[in-house]
Amino acid sequence: MTTFAKEIEYVEKKSRFIGYLLRCTSVEEVQSALTDLRAEHKKATHICYAYSLKNPFMEKAVDDGEPGGTAGRPILSVLQKKGVTDTCVFVVRYFGGIKLGAGGLVRAYTKTTSEVLK
Repeated sequence: MTTFAKEIEYVEKKSRFIGYLLRCTSVEEVQSALTDLRAEHKKATHICYAYSLKNPFMEKAVDDGEPGGTAGRPILSVLQKKGVTDTCVFVVRYFGGIKLGAGGLVRAYTKTTSEVLK
């Protein structure tokens, strides 16, 4: 089982956003952690994430079914703005029944990422 550096929870209009911080140096570590999170959160609506690796330099953002650019990109943007590398942030979302809209999703994923990086 993956050991995460930090975990936080944020609630917005009944949707739960659970942020996980993973210090990592390879795509394999990210994939292993994602597999563990999918097993732990079987009923989650989405598991979105982004990572930035230093050597070799590699970045990726994944929306996992959220509207394009509303989840993975905001997570990656926070990592870039803070200059964080060798790090992956996962955000597990449980839909609460109220649509947040594109702007609401971007704000929720950005806030969750910022909080887990504190």
